[in-house]
Amino acid sequence: MSAAPSEQISKELRTRGLAAPAAFLLEAHRPLRPLLGLAATAILPLARPLLGARLDAVQRTLDDEAAYDRLVDSLRAAAEG
Repeated sequence: MSAAPSEQISKELRTRGLAAPAAFLLEAHRPLRPLLGLAATAILPLARPLLGARLDAVQRTLDDEAAYDRLVDSLRAAAEG
């Protein structure tokens, strides 16, 4: 079984050293989360050839409030420690 989408995204951002900026941006854009999920749905057919399954993980995380919260918490913990 593969890792949850939020865990995959968190791992990729931590690997690139982007945990702190990503956590900041996700917190700042929290009120827009439902709209961001819809935007991801709209661009999915165009972006899938470039990003593949990674875009699916992003969309699932944006659509699920609990997954979004887990992603932010994971990135915050990585940035602090």
